[in-house]
Amino acid sequence: MGHKEPKSQDIYLRLLVKLYSFLTRRTSCAFNQVVLKMLFMSRTNRPPLSLSWMIWKIKLLGRENKTAVVVGNITDDVHVQEVPKLKAPGTPHNHTKPYVRSEGRIFERARGWRARCGYKNQPWILLLIKRLWI
Repeated sequence: MGHKEPKSQDIYLRLLVKLYSFLTRRTSCAFNQVVLKMLFMSRTNRPPLSLSWMIWKIKLLGRENKTAVVVGNITDDVHVQEVPKLKAPGTPHNHTKPYVRSEGRIFERARGWRARCGYKNQPWILLLIKRLWI
């Protein structure tokens, strides 16, 4: 049957699922359906892709200047002596940053769990104050 939504609560993964489910509904492109299916998979069931297989697919006729899209891990291959220039999103030094509401010491830093991130909830202090007043 397959998953209808990802098990993970990762907000960036859920945003990608929203985008690709919209694209799957609106277009008849098989690419969007395949990417959506891979996004639904759990990380353990998502198959890795070897570097040699990716090079072989890119070297096919007329794909040299295309961008490779991989949903999953790319494993190293010791048999490959020379790696051609490949374009893939999400590689190091591409300066893509996540959308964060604001930058500061209290934003996206586990507020309420650590004192250095804004404040820390301490339920035992509340119980102590309640017992003293009763």
